[in-house]
Amino acid sequence: MMRPLQLCAQLLGLTLLATAAAAQEEADPQAGAPTLEDAHVVFLGEVHDNPAHHVRQSELVAEIRPVAVVFEMLTNEQAATIHPEDLADEATLAELLEWEESGWPDFSMYYPIFKAAGEAAIFGAAMPREEARRVQDEPRDRVFGPSAGFYGLDQDLAPEEQAEREAQQMAAHCDALPLDMLPVMVDIQRLRDARLAETALEALSMHGAPVVVITGNGHARTDWGAPAMIAMAAPEVPVVALGQGEAGRDALDGSFDLTEETEAVERDDPCAAFDGGEPPAN
Repeated sequence: MMRPLQLCAQLLGLTLLATAAAAQEEADPQAGAPTLEDAHVVFLGEVHDNPAHHVRQSELVAEIRPVAVVFEMLTNEQAATIHPEDLADEATLAELLEWEESGWPDFSMYYPIFKAAGEAAIFGAAMPREEARRVQDEPRDRVFGPSAGFYGLDQDLAPEEQAEREAQQMAAHCDALPLDMLPVMVDIQRLRDARLAETALEALSMHGAPVVVITGNGHARTDWGAPAMIAMAAPEVPVVALGQGEAGRDALDGSFDLTEETEAVERDDPCAAFDGGEPPAN
């Protein structure tokens, strides 16, 4: 991954490159919000284990024809090992990425996205668990590095937003998290959002537009996910985020520029293991 100080310079460069476009938009009040066609960065959200969401992502990648694709599921080191010839065979690519040991859903869901990406540069934006967990003992900005301020990591959230995020983390973990872990989980989410945003901007500065980001809906939301962090760090960059929901399930949390819905996937209750037992002590 590009060093943080280099990326700071690239962010300034992006601002200068966007000046003409911004002036044109001011002169044209009909310009409006960006669409998939004119966005420089497109976030394609997903529910990770829904095959239909990955089919839709691969369709959109083929339509958009990005020059770079950022995957939440890959580390920067994994992405760097991929060569064009590796994309020709699903089993070869899965083995190269050690996907079976990664904990992500079956690679057969994701492989069509790699195929649709064609000659696009592949970037990884995963923050390894060990790195993210440092936030238990260190400030967020120290964990992230010198560019942390671009993404607001040197600032605490407003109390209302912090409380909402902690409540969502508790619900996502079956009301079983110790209370003192809730701020840590929120910080980890912010770090991962920032890593996605920074990697997308790095890809944009290196290769130009469009850049597609493949990630979960929680990171793709425009109110406080990675798109919001791009808006904070490089507000001149047009970004569009698609959230994908499931029919008959709860509405998507957060806001998106576009939303679509597919059939739901049948799943075991992830909280069933806690039923009838004592939750972990708070």
